[in-house]
Amino acid sequence: MRRIVTAGSIALAGLFPALLSQAASTAVTPAELVLTHARIYTAASPEFAEAMAVSQGQILYVGDAAGLRPYIGRHTRRVDAGGRLVLPGLVDSHIHPVDIVEGDDCDLQSGGRTLRVIAAFVHACVEHHRPAQGQWLDVYGWSVSNNNAPDADYPTLRVALDKAAPDNPVYLMGDDGHRAAFNSLGLALAKNAEGRQIGLSARTLASDFAKYRLLVGVDSRGEPDGEVNEDAQYLLDQRHLNYTELDAALAHPERIPQLLNRAGITAVLDAETAPEGLPVYERMLASGHMTIRATLAQYFNPLYNHDASGQIDYPGMVARALAVRARYASNPLLRADFVKIFADGVSEGNPFATPPTLGNAAMLQPYLQPIFSIDAAGHPSVTGYVDTDSELCREVRAKPEQFQDIAAFRQAHGFHPGQCQVSAGKLTDDPQVIREMARRMHLAGFNLHIHVIGDRAARVSLDAIEAARAADGNSSTHDSFAHLQFVQPEDLARVGRDKLYVAFTFWWASSNIDYDMSIVPFLQHMSGNSYESRMVPGSYYFENSYPFRGVRAAGGIVVGCSDAPVGTRDPQPFVNIATAMLRHATGDMPLNAAQALTVREALNAYTIEGARFLGRERDFGSLEAGKSADFIIVDRDVLALADGGKAGEIADTRVLETWFRGQRVYRAGEATRR
Repeated sequence: MRRIVTAGSIALAGLFPALLSQAASTAVTPAELVLTHARIYTAASPEFAEAMAVSQGQILYVGDAAGLRPYIGRHTRRVDAGGRLVLPGLVDSHIHPVDIVEGDDCDLQSGGRTLRVIAAFVHACVEHHRPAQGQWLDVYGWSVSNNNAPDADYPTLRVALDKAAPDNPVYLMGDDGHRAAFNSLGLALAKNAEGRQIGLSARTLASDFAKYRLLVGVDSRGEPDGEVNEDAQYLLDQRHLNYTELDAALAHPERIPQLLNRAGITAVLDAETAPEGLPVYERMLASGHMTIRATLAQYFNPLYNHDASGQIDYPGMVARALAVRARYASNPLLRADFVKIFADGVSEGNPFATPPTLGNAAMLQPYLQPIFSIDAAGHPSVTGYVDTDSELCREVRAKPEQFQDIAAFRQAHGFHPGQCQVSAGKLTDDPQVIREMARRMHLAGFNLHIHVIGDRAARVSLDAIEAARAADGNSSTHDSFAHLQFVQPEDLARVGRDKLYVAFTFWWASSNIDYDMSIVPFLQHMSGNSYESRMVPGSYYFENSYPFRGVRAAGGIVVGCSDAPVGTRDPQPFVNIATAMLRHATGDMPLNAAQALTVREALNAYTIEGARFLGRERDFGSLEAGKSADFIIVDRDVLALADGGKAGEIADTRVLETWFRGQRVYRAGEATRR
């Protein structure tokens, strides 16, 4: 039979080679790995998927199971998620990775203890470590705002530490990184600007160390009570100027990514990277154990960076920062394009001290001077307030030498004469220094990351950022605040207008009596210590503390962080996420639930928003084709829990697997990789 050929058939025949060639060119190469039977939260659009394909560390496909078929070849490895929730690898936007490694330390692990119990613990450390006479004893993890109740035998931290270690100077390190306590041997080692060892005492606090007076707690006689805060610590000892666990981290740098991966974290901002910490990352890279991406916020303390004439060496600090940034410019795992600035310290005081120690965070209004009693449960309770504007207090401030009989004064007036002090805290550096540091680093192209606690610190820092942006015309940098515990409404609006990122440790937004009594009575008038007296809607503390929702509403960007080892060495991201939604941690009471986030807002703060903050949203932060295969599998569906009114259960979430660049780097139950 003769075949009939038409013009149409000739034309179609001519198309077949082209179609075959096109099909070949668009054929899907089988993936190295496929993830199936999953509920994938993508942190993108569409929000959920059920399968993913990965090759050479990158995501090839995210979608439904049917679309996965072309990616499955003979050698494709299949991972069945068992219907579990899969999330993007988490981003901790403010952490101190070097110090989350625990050495062979005396560590109180942030437990609330009385001074008597602290003394017993420190004495046991002496017995265990047997330091030579005169050798420093370092004790970590002191919970500075939890208990610390004195008694007749242990009236102050200094006395407690003296009894515990009479032959050794003791450095009791606060778990917040800002406060510490010393015994008499430690206090005696303080050196003045000339390098002479003159010790901390009432006399030297009135002379050589006068500028540190607000940073040193005193007892009823005006002598140091052991508590020494912020930079005043370094008058006594500079061994831990920037790190507490540097030796342990240098010896075992692999422990840092192991601890982070176990928590589901695959990217971090190292919030305070000093030069001596860089070898930790170098060793991590060299060993092949760097299963995280790290962005370094370089820190140069103006107090210790001066030129030959004694002036702050701004050019030198900028030059060193630029050199480190250039060193890692082409490294896919390490960047150094942020700079850290401290605007102030912390806001907590000590209600057990006599007189009570005030916070040192920089506030717009002076701290109040509450009068405390101790209730039957051992908690401070407010019985009244000192009128610091009274004629008596004005006279005490003007002529302190006339009020040396403290016992008689207390008998006559019911409070310690030291409570006539008026303080609004202090900035870490003069506003001009903060402003110039911000300007210089901004001109050099760095993102600014500023520690801000008090509302005055927030205002000064906003001024500095806005001036820096005006100086170089660059408002696209990812400038940010860490913590932002207090901010006035008009300044919150500026945070939004300036599109600043704010790194919040969500679990701090909670109410418990021990913490609250270290701060609330010093900021607003209250009576007693009940929850109702501490948490008053409309009050300053209630309305302005950790404004998660307020930052978002103003137009700022909220990112999640742990600040570990502050409070705990565990970054505990799911405790943070749960608290972001509830505004209280397990066992605590709420702190202004109107400032809560939704589960998606909290998850995004730990994923895609964190990646945007670091300028890496094209690389990670969401599960989309073309991005790095950084993901985790968890043991419960946190979105379903939140949607079902069970947000509290999210805090107990366990990470089952962590994958980084397409490789599994953690699996629950497996031995830690060495």
